[in-house]
Amino acid sequence: MRKHDIDQDRVAELVDRCTREVSEGLLPSCQFAIGFDGEIVFDETIGDASPETRYCFFSATKPFVAATVWQLLSEDALELNAPIASLIPEFAENGKAGITLEQVLLHTAGFPHAPMGPDVWSDSESRRRRMAEWRLNWEPGSRYEYHATSAHWVLAEIIHVVTGHSHTDEVHRRITEPLGLPRILGFSLDQQENMADLTLCEGEASPDELEAVFGVREMPPSEVTDETIIRFNDPHTREVGVPGGGGYGRAADLAMFYQALLHNLEELWEPQMLANATGQVHNNLPDPMGVPANRGLGVILAGDDGLSNRRGLGRTVSSMAFGHNGVGGQIAFCDPKTGLSFGYTTNGLDRHQIRQPRRGTSIASLAANCAV
Repeated sequence: MRKHDIDQDRVAELVDRCTREVSEGLLPSCQFAIGFDGEIVFDETIGDASPETRYCFFSATKPFVAATVWQLLSEDALELNAPIASLIPEFAENGKAGITLEQVLLHTAGFPHAPMGPDVWSDSESRRRRMAEWRLNWEPGSRYEYHATSAHWVLAEIIHVVTGHSHTDEVHRRITEPLGLPRILGFSLDQQENMADLTLCEGEASPDELEAVFGVREMPPSEVTDETIIRFNDPHTREVGVPGGGGYGRAADLAMFYQALLHNLEELWEPQMLANATGQVHNNLPDPMGVPANRGLGVILAGDDGLSNRRGLGRTVSSMAFGHNGVGGQIAFCDPKTGLSFGYTTNGLDRHQIRQPRRGTSIASLAANCAV
């Protein structure tokens, strides 16, 4: 007899909560799914979309790339303490010679805002030239600041160096295809049907509102701007497969991926490596807002310090829960204690810095409570 089950009344509460902003006209659509016992047990689309609609995952893409790196680590094709420059010599320029793979995975590498735009990201040679130009913001390993896209361009190039194939193909060959999931990165122009166009929701928090909630009158600077967000509507951006945020798929794909991490479906990962990556905290430095990182090797762990909601995992998960959300409200996590996984996607990107995380906390908390 299994320890947990899905409570349909709580699922109904979750549906009601997810429907709210769509009914009020704030979000054009959303999609969410619950995984349990190695399968998808609930899958819903609300608003101006169909069940086949694919959404941009944004940073919920990152664990797919990290999961590919975990395989290469287990194959001894990579080492955590190896300098990036040993694989990408150009990377050593401007004081970056000592930065390790582990620091890149943990967002302590020191180049959180390093640029990699459409003018250079289409081929390996131009990406390497841009990496050579990158400069450090602080001493590697001394601080934690989220590398929104830069770190995963490095991981993508490493995957290419080690395997001889593009990161987009390797993520599919090694992760999504064996799990029976569709490709999530790198779509040719004839593969981009049923992708929801992104829209920006009006209204940002005022300085007074920010100070009342976060204790600051403006949020820390970020490369994630309105322009960079809307760029993911561009067919070329979808084609190149931005490794830190360009994944496209259904909420059920996210929930099923986390079921795979919970159960090591298809035995894709060496068990000790998987446990180390998803169950151990490797970085607990504070972020610029003072919240300890609680990062594994590519995912975020809920922790037992009462700050799981500040990490995007809601308030009701166990300390063992882990996941990785995406900008604008995308949610993806699982909880080893209950066996539940959850994916939520929307194409309405809320610019309000308080309303959006509060929505995420509410939805994630209700989702985690569906397992009883």
